[in-house]
Amino acid sequence: MVAAAGDAGKTDIAGRLGIEPGMVVQELGWDSDVDEEVRNAVEERCGDDLVDEDSDEVVDVVLLWWREGDGDLADALIGAGTPLTDSGVVWVLTPKTGRTGHVEPSEIAEAAPTAGLSQTSNVSVSEEWAGARLVAPRAAKSRR
Repeated sequence: MVAAAGDAGKTDIAGRLGIEPGMVVQELGWDSDVDEEVRNAVEERCGDDLVDEDSDEVVDVVLLWWREGDGDLADALIGAGTPLTDSGVVWVLTPKTGRTGHVEPSEIAEAAPTAGLSQTSNVSVSEEWAGARLVAPRAAKSRR
């Protein structure tokens, strides 16, 4: 199957998020403002629907859509890390600077260690959203 030129960017974002075929991806914090193209690219790449917060499955990746005013990020990250495999990744997806709901990077940097996670990288997910990659320290070491 050959992707159309317009589809290449959408598929690339799933790759930049480390999504591979067969992975189980959980989505938390969905609301009407999330980027549907990102969601669709992830589902296409992993080959299945995203599992929701009520799932009991062990997951490879958590996509946490987070906005200013959503509550305590550290608490949300503790919950997000619970169903992860040992090498699992949490992506905190936040509105970019200047967008409604923007979260300061320092808030993520402060919340991650409280939840037992380390921030490893940041990516531009879409025109509206940025992503911060968080892993358990043992997972960060095993990937280097």
